[in-house]
Amino acid sequence: MKYPIGIQSFENIRTGGYVYVDKTALIYQLADRGKYYFLSRPRRFGKSLLISTLEAYLGGKKELFKGLAMESLETEWRSYPVLRLDLNAENYETEEDLKIILNDFLSQWETVYGSNPAECSVARRFSGIIQRAYENTGRQVVVLIDEYDKPLLSTIDKKELHDAYRNVLKAFFGVLKSQDQYIRFAFLTGVSRFSHVSIFSDLNNLQDISMVPDYADICGISEKELHAYFEESIHKLASANHMTYEQTCEKLRVRYDGYHFYPGSAGVYNPFSLLNTFQFKLFQDYWFSTGTPTFLVKLLQKNDYDLKDLKGLYVDGATLGSMDEDYADPIPVLFQSGYLTLSGYDAEMGYRLDFPNQEVERGFFDFLVPYYTSLLKSSVKGYLNKLTDAVRQGRPDDLLQTLQTMLSGKSYMIAGGDKEVHFQNTLYLIFVMLGYNVQVEQATSRGRMDVTIQTKDYVYIIELKLDKSAEEVLQQIKDSHYDLPFHQDVRKLFLIGVNFSSETRTIEKWLKEVR
Repeated sequence: MKYPIGIQSFENIRTGGYVYVDKTALIYQLADRGKYYFLSRPRRFGKSLLISTLEAYLGGKKELFKGLAMESLETEWRSYPVLRLDLNAENYETEEDLKIILNDFLSQWETVYGSNPAECSVARRFSGIIQRAYENTGRQVVVLIDEYDKPLLSTIDKKELHDAYRNVLKAFFGVLKSQDQYIRFAFLTGVSRFSHVSIFSDLNNLQDISMVPDYADICGISEKELHAYFEESIHKLASANHMTYEQTCEKLRVRYDGYHFYPGSAGVYNPFSLLNTFQFKLFQDYWFSTGTPTFLVKLLQKNDYDLKDLKGLYVDGATLGSMDEDYADPIPVLFQSGYLTLSGYDAEMGYRLDFPNQEVERGFFDFLVPYYTSLLKSSVKGYLNKLTDAVRQGRPDDLLQTLQTMLSGKSYMIAGGDKEVHFQNTLYLIFVMLGYNVQVEQATSRGRMDVTIQTKDYVYIIELKLDKSAEEVLQQIKDSHYDLPFHQDVRKLFLIGVNFSSETRTIEKWLKEVR
């Protein structure tokens, strides 16, 4: 079986003999029922392939759909002039970068449909092209825009440049409303939804299908599709890893499934990770290795966001639907970028969010560690191994000594903002990455234990405080009777009080008691 890894052209997939998970029934439904659509999905989730399939369908390339659902659904096969714009292929570092890429596409279209010297701005040129395409062909125009938000996401921490891009895009996309009479179909994709960009504020007939049940699996691979198209691949993967078929299915589910784009909808697998796993017959973090935008980290740190709140968080639909201009809340960005997904719904509390799967959760925390400690990315694994060995072998002093080294020297960690949150986030990340049975802020009848680590032979109760004496912190553990749940436990119990100094920016002292 040939896997279309990195291939975003529907035509290349169909003519090249690659496996194609048939989404054409949903595509036909889109074109048949409506005119203007927007879809938000994470990167590497098949948005570009969806755009390419729409381009082939509305461009009348009937031969590419042989054997697919579309073949029996479509009877007319009209060919429309298609204007496809992809904003993904640029770094967007200067004000001219956006205008250059727009100019490139406009120039290509003007070569086909003609130009007007009086049309000076990119918006007016776009408007003129749409009208002339209709007049030249006698057919309404199809507009397909892929990754509309790449310029905005790339400059989320550069306000002046971001505002300049926003103004250009506001005028450019506003053309879709003013030229409605010449447009047959328009489809826009992106990672995020910016509430202040005109395609959402002015184009009031735009249907956002990002969280609509009918289109929950229009991108990605459902459980049903996994077994319909990749049964042979699963068996080969199982054999290569000396696993049973059932074990392989479960590991695929835990690592790559779990994306939900509507409350209660079936989980969707990340297609990029799934295809790579089948291709190389190895379970690895393929999606995460393609890169995590640093602006996500900047948003979390800028807003002093408590990382513990990312798991099991409840928000309302309006919060998930769009990002406001000041980006005060990083949650919509994390949700729309695919780092968080819907895991439930409560009529009073709203939508429940969580990490979709193991690849995303572990990868995200691993990515954050260097930003909250003094470590280089290359040294994180080595330090985590030292911590793991210390925990497993019952060496709390070595555990705290290693933590002290990891934290020292990170000057900006407590510079400004909420020092307590920065400190807690750093320790939380490190303990989560240990991989043991680690619980953070575990509730008891007397309060909340900061950190509890359990292994086969040992239990660690660790209380961490900022600018307090280690003696005082250890006494709090005793006074609060945090050890009570483990009184009948045969494992060795360590009570550890830790003081973190805002002056030295690391662990200053710790005291332990063994029971």
